[in-house]
Amino acid sequence: MERKQIVWRHNPEFDRLDSLSPLSVGNGEFAFTADITGLQTFPEQYEVPLGTQSNWGWHFTGGRGRFSAKDAALQMFETHGRQVGYPMKPGDKPEAYQWLRQNPHRLQLGRLSFRFLDEAGEELGYSDAGQFRQKLDLWTGILSSKFEIRGVPVEVTTACHPEADILGVRVISPLIREGRLQVFIRFPAPDMTHSAWAKSVFPDWESDHRHDTVLVRQEKGTALMERTLDEERYAVRWHWNIGRLEQTETHEFTLYPGESRDESPDESPEELTFSVGFAAGSPGAADFEAIVSASARHWESFWQSGGAVSFAGSSDPRAFELERRVVLSQWLCAIHSGGSMPPQETGLMYNSWFGKSHLEMHWWHAAHFALWGRASILRRSMDWYNGILPVARELALSQGYEGARWPKMVGFDGIPCPSPVAPGLIWQQPHPIAMAELCYKADPAQETLRRFRDIVFESADFMVSYAHWNESKDAFDLGPPLIPAQECHPMNASVNPPYELEYWNYGLDIAIKWADRLGVQPNPRWVEVASHLATPPRLDGVYLAHELAPDTFTEKNHDHPSMLCALGVLPGKLVDRETMRRTLWKVKDDWKWESAWGWDFPVCAMTAARLGEQDLAVDFLLMDEIKNTYLPNGHNYQRPGLTAYLPGNGGLLTAVAMMACGWEGEEDLCCPGFPASGWTVQWEGLKPWL
Repeated sequence: MERKQIVWRHNPEFDRLDSLSPLSVGNGEFAFTADITGLQTFPEQYEVPLGTQSNWGWHFTGGRGRFSAKDAALQMFETHGRQVGYPMKPGDKPEAYQWLRQNPHRLQLGRLSFRFLDEAGEELGYSDAGQFRQKLDLWTGILSSKFEIRGVPVEVTTACHPEADILGVRVISPLIREGRLQVFIRFPAPDMTHSAWAKSVFPDWESDHRHDTVLVRQEKGTALMERTLDEERYAVRWHWNIGRLEQTETHEFTLYPGESRDESPDESPEELTFSVGFAAGSPGAADFEAIVSASARHWESFWQSGGAVSFAGSSDPRAFELERRVVLSQWLCAIHSGGSMPPQETGLMYNSWFGKSHLEMHWWHAAHFALWGRASILRRSMDWYNGILPVARELALSQGYEGARWPKMVGFDGIPCPSPVAPGLIWQQPHPIAMAELCYKADPAQETLRRFRDIVFESADFMVSYAHWNESKDAFDLGPPLIPAQECHPMNASVNPPYELEYWNYGLDIAIKWADRLGVQPNPRWVEVASHLATPPRLDGVYLAHELAPDTFTEKNHDHPSMLCALGVLPGKLVDRETMRRTLWKVKDDWKWESAWGWDFPVCAMTAARLGEQDLAVDFLLMDEIKNTYLPNGHNYQRPGLTAYLPGNGGLLTAVAMMACGWEGEEDLCCPGFPASGWTVQWEGLKPWL
């Protein structure tokens, strides 16, 4: 396959500013989102915050120990004869509730921008810029931006080092020689300023007293700055080829490239190169050319390895758009979701839900890496679960359960936070088991089994401890209390959602297999619960959201149609296929799609594919709904304030891999999820699904 041509034909290109579609460069641990100038010069022109974020940059307002989990008010729920507390309401501790919900939060590390001046030295604005041409070369990871400032050309090249959190930039313009182009870095205050995350995504540039910035050292062409934010610290190292640096505000430093005191005669007075490194400790150093070369090598290797799909030659007019989404989703997931911890839903672009990870979304962010032949990327974030295993054990123990209960909404430390929904979810619990199995399929070695053994076994121990024996049914129930993946159902009146039942069965079966592979006896309860789970509930020939939801398709036909996950995302061992087929068509006809989320469309496509409904699978994958919008930069748009939603991108990649390569038991079929008519599908390097 001509992989380079497949990738190149979807390079994002702009000839004007798109307020929803800034472009990012990054490496999975760090990302920089640029505007049309290649830096972050005109952030006010964008509806999206232009972030500089990392997996290591976090902050606790007022310090780490201000509140702890014991300070949260607990709402008690009847749980089969005992009371179990969940931090779901502020109660009489609203300050602790809000602080624990917002902390730790991910930091905006700094804004790196141009300042343009007229001949009189007055600052120019966006209205003085024009003739924009911007292109992101996905094959090399290099962003090129060209524009004019009152008719004077400016060329900017921006790249991120693939192994260090360093940004490299080259600027070519007569404005440099004329002293009318400056570069500055400005640091915002660290705090969240509103209890609603959607109103806290933009940085606070006013509260200078809440943080400190110190120029630790400055020498010829280099400077080191240290940031202090309560108990947190990080450093910024700036290298440049010409010019001088000056502190211009309390938390701002400006580089004057046209005012070098000892300029080398070998340096062009119209070319500036610089690099800016960020780190919790000592930032690395690399010059611009080294960063560009490393980026080009890394991304060529990325695209040449793993899976590839082409829809060239298809007569269906939607094929090019699907291929565009596939290519851009691979790039976005690699730079935003490919790091050492589960990402937030907006990746490293800007903060959503205070920058915290949603562990029920980790599968959607990262499972596809294994299917696309890049399981090594998945393994990076899987190791994080071993690190927070003590937290998960403590959470289970505090509620009277065994094993490890994985929280839902967390910072880097894995500590759960209060929420009106998050503490009641359970469908994140089998995720680490399913993803560990994907890692094992990619590398079926004893080392893989040992690496993730505790994650798999202790997840399963909680699952059987959580299930409750119902003598009247002669089966194990799940809940209440629980909130299903379709979150609009009440905590104290939800029982046996189909997706969670099927996932419990699947996860426990995998745990049993892992015990066998390791040559140890499985917990006998794993077999007992897996083989005696309640039957997924149905009514009038279709599956319900859960047993106590007869109004699934009348009053509750919004949010996630998660019952479909039981066959599609999962193998459907407990599912009747014809009942699921009727459910799928009813969802298509009756669901309130404006209320759905980006990953719901791939879910429906995967269910349709398993049922042999190939035309329907493609229709779902490309359904013309606002939540299924993919912007020019490739991000899955949801709504104002949530213009990037990476679970949609990851879900799309999972569905396409499954539809092209098949799934276990159907590996020999040719593209079993795509219609034979209208679609020409070429693929290589993909792995079959469950």
